[in-house]
Amino acid sequence: MGNVLWHIYMSLDGVIARPGDDMKWIFDLAEPDEFVDEVVRTTGAVIMGRRTYEVEDRDRPGIYGGAWTGPFFVVTHEPPSDVPDWMTGTFVTDGVESALEQAEAAAGDKNVVLLGANLARQCLELDRLDEILVQVTPILLGDGVRLFSRPDGQPIKLEKLAAGESGQITDIRYRVVK
Repeated sequence: MGNVLWHIYMSLDGVIARPGDDMKWIFDLAEPDEFVDEVVRTTGAVIMGRRTYEVEDRDRPGIYGGAWTGPFFVVTHEPPSDVPDWMTGTFVTDGVESALEQAEAAAGDKNVVLLGANLARQCLELDRLDEILVQVTPILLGDGVRLFSRPDGQPIKLEKLAAGESGQITDIRYRVVK
């Protein structure tokens, strides 16, 4: 079985989405990237939250700009009534644990990738997140959705596994210390 990996882009000031879940800034900064290519190649299934799904639908057609073609699961309380043509995944309405079980079964021995901060936080709370790949972008956004927020929670310890560069982006991969 592979790992559960949270893959996220972040501005240098810790913002992952501007107000209104605007993520166009990421797509403007992204360059060909061996870390992303490795994530796509080693992933057997993707899980995302509803907000991330709506950003994918609004800003670009499909996961990783359409490069991901495997099974994916969208955790939501209520599936949307209007579904885009590229949506070939499954809406999961019975929670993150159910989505993880379905994704791990679909992924086989490959990784399950998480897209979305709220979803990743829930997986951390369930002690089900193994690794985090953060791609730090050379921009200060000043306002928006923070990478991680856990008021009154215990710190999460991480161990650096790898660091590198993709053009102007700094790639850091961590293991969650359990």
